[in-house]
Amino acid sequence: MEQKNTVAILCSGGPAPGINSVISSIAKSFLRDNWRVIGFNEGAKTIFSDKPEYIEFDFAYADYIYNRGGSVLRMSRYKPKDEEFNTHFFTKNNVKLLVTIGGDDTATTANRIAKYLHDNKVHIKNIHVPKTIDNDIPLPDRLPTFGFETAKNEGTRIAQTVYEDARASGNWFVVTVMGREAGHLAFGIGTACHYPLVIIPEMFNGKKITFKKIIDMMISTILVRKTIHVGHGAIMISEGVFHFMEEAEIVNSGINFTFDDHGHPELGTVSKAHIFNILLQKKLKELGLDVRSRPVEIGYEIRSCYPTAFDMNYCTMLGMGVKKLYDEGHTGCIVVAKANGEFLPLYLKDILDPKTGKVKTRLVDVDAQDYQLAFSNLHYLKPKHYEAAKKYVAHPEDYDLEKILAAN
Repeated sequence: MEQKNTVAILCSGGPAPGINSVISSIAKSFLRDNWRVIGFNEGAKTIFSDKPEYIEFDFAYADYIYNRGGSVLRMSRYKPKDEEFNTHFFTKNNVKLLVTIGGDDTATTANRIAKYLHDNKVHIKNIHVPKTIDNDIPLPDRLPTFGFETAKNEGTRIAQTVYEDARASGNWFVVTVMGREAGHLAFGIGTACHYPLVIIPEMFNGKKITFKKIIDMMISTILVRKTIHVGHGAIMISEGVFHFMEEAEIVNSGINFTFDDHGHPELGTVSKAHIFNILLQKKLKELGLDVRSRPVEIGYEIRSCYPTAFDMNYCTMLGMGVKKLYDEGHTGCIVVAKANGEFLPLYLKDILDPKTGKVKTRLVDVDAQDYQLAFSNLHYLKPKHYEAAKKYVAHPEDYDLEKILAAN
């Protein structure tokens, strides 16, 4: 009996809403043409071992998972070394297509695997589905990466209740939001909730990012709210600011960190909101300002929620788009489902940074009109507020946010 063609699905990185919708749609599209559909557990961790961990999809299971949160395939950030590569699983199971679901690192790993197999006379295609709630893969026409809209929606729900608590209690809240380098989530959630201040790394325009600058920006917003007799508020900060800080800045912040085997502070073990809130409270006490603030971190709880209708539909299109691109002979590409109903391959070679060999990070465009309008409506100290702000601080010009951002 002739062996069926197989499509192998590999998920890497962290969860994002809609993963199961993509897996389901890929599975259904290929099962319809009598393919075998396999999904790896633990990402690329066991593919090249003697006992690869995988599950096999039939229609009933694919249909069951399509609207679920989380991922039915256990995920991992494992990156196999070149010396681990072999052809055993791919030849034994007649794999014709490797579909990766993940961010830029996953896409790069898929390219490495496909190149190795090709060099060893095992010809398979590889197509990548861009997944990240950070929205930082450079898709055309500002298309979102799947999961971003659902994560933003869930984050907005949480952030709104935080703002209502601020209003009810007369407190301030320091809210941090996930974002490896880019501030898309913080910008989207913060503007949706009308937060008086949203801090993202892109707004510094490549200038040095320090805790002092960030804390002074927060003071700027607190002061201008005081001048209009509003004693509460919430400030949103993208965790991406840490990516652009010098390590000495973090180590010398006065916060007690644990350190990894290489002597680097382990940021993943501490709440970023807690860090900013502690430093803010210290500064407020120095200034003699009686302002209460509390930390809130928005992160893991928005990664595995059930996808919204937008992402279920978008992920369905992406999954079916994989089959369409495969049938057209494309490989080494990202599947793109445009808003006009068109499906396109976006070749990885066209979006790689020639200096790093990695996919270029898509940052928030601070020159775009939507950002400029949102920024102009934030609450921060300007020269017109100086006189009123002297009631609270001796030198209000030190907290002029635009001056802070302009400083090297």
